Amino acid sequence: MVEAWWEYWPYLFAALSAAIGIPTAVHAAMTKEDPRAAIAWVGVILLSPFLGALLYLVAGINRIRRTSIGNKRFRAESRQHRNAVQAKDIDGASLVPPEPRFQSLRRLGNGVSPFPLTPGNLVEPLPGGDAAYPAMLKAIAKARRHVVLSSYIFDNDPVGILFADALIEAHRRGVEVRVLIDAVGTRYSRPPIVGRLQEGGVRVELFLGGLLGFRLPYANLRNHRKIMVVDGETGFTGGMNIRAGFHSEYAAGEVGRDMHFRVRGPVVEQLLAVFLDDWVFASSEELEGPAWQILDSPAPGGTAARCVVSGPDTYLAATHTMIMGAVAVARHRIAICSPYFLPDQQLIGAIGVAARRGVEVDIVIPSANNLRLVDFAMTAQLDQVISAGCRVWRSRGTFDHAKLMTVDGNWAYVGSSNLDPRSLRLNFELDMELFDTNLVSRLDAHLRGRIKDAWQETQDTLKARPFFKRLRNRMVWLASPYL
Repeated sequence: MVEAWWEYWPYLFAALSAAIGIPTAVHAAMTKEDPRAAIAWVGVILLSPFLGALLYLVAGINRIRRTSIGNKRFRAESRQHRNAVQAKDIDGASLVPPEPRFQSLRRLGNGVSPFPLTPGNLVEPLPGGDAAYPAMLKAIAKARRHVVLSSYIFDNDPVGILFADALIEAHRRGVEVRVLIDAVGTRYSRPPIVGRLQEGGVRVELFLGGLLGFRLPYANLRNHRKIMVVDGETGFTGGMNIRAGFHSEYAAGEVGRDMHFRVRGPVVEQLLAVFLDDWVFASSEELEGPAWQILDSPAPGGTAARCVVSGPDTYLAATHTMIMGAVAVARHRIAICSPYFLPDQQLIGAIGVAARRGVEVDIVIPSANNLRLVDFAMTAQLDQVISAGCRVWRSRGTFDHAKLMTVDGNWAYVGSSNLDPRSLRLNFELDMELFDTNLVSRLDAHLRGRIKDAWQETQDTLKARPFFKRLRNRMVWLASPYL
């Protein structure tokens, strides 16, 4: 028996590999929408027996869309979500500049987002943790009915403890408090902040959590949204996690930079609706009753805004579509700030075409990046936009985590999405589309300040890097869809 095994094991291995690999490769070919992704996965599966199929089963299948967990998300739409969606886009054409290009951009938003464009919002930029964290803590201290908070990372550090204690105190005052943290993001600090919150009586859930801390088949899918809503009146959203490294008091001179936003007005109902959807999906608890009602209040500002949700469920590629549309209608200037600038070939092509049309395109990325592999891949790809006429700026100083985009002084796109494959295809993200010349001018001024204190990447600076570094960058870039 043993001799027969030793004689025939290569044939048995090949047969078993084919039995597993061929159906897996067929699944990849039949379900992937991008031919490059399909070719890559088929190659990995067939050329790496067993291991390739295992990698595909773990990281290649979009289970949120294709299994019962996706159906659960579809059923989980809260009553608040339905109310926000059913709100009428009254004379939406009057909320944006009358030029046909901006009207077409508004119509694109109507088709991509489940929410209407709403007038009368007050959207205040909060640069960095020194501005954002005190404003958020002050809002929690004044809460009367409810506080909800969703964050990808909520560290157990001095800033995280300040937030946890503020939420615990609100709970003790009788305020309804709910906290949602991504299951992967909660592992950034040890021990996690979850224990402190639970000991204080705060209800906490992990998004896609499981026995191992996260559900292994879905570990590649993250809730990257940042949402805080207080009493249905004041909201906070943007790019900031809750971490001491973004507050000057605790960062020891290496404070990271970011941009968050305080929001008042009708769009706050949309922020709350997105949180409640995620909450009922994660916890099966539907939040209803007087504490969760949205109270009518006068419109406090002049910004037309709507939330755009994206993720590997019903809203796959929503942000990708919005950015493609905005680039297509640009006539004068596009400004982009992203810590992880790894757009796909469609976006690279669109941005390059805009530059060749004579649009001034400025792309601001960090000089210092917290993810070295991503920075290597970014650098390998920069020549594609620079050769088209875009200007790429490396922001000096500490890491800049802000995600901002403006077009022609009238339109802005802000929130949690990076311009990389993970944000555009895998993560659950939340962004806001904004029409407001005053607000956009403030964001443009902020970006011009970043550019003023930056150095420019050019073809010469890229070529000046040693060959082995350029080769390293290209090798890492090959894996960019999986970073």
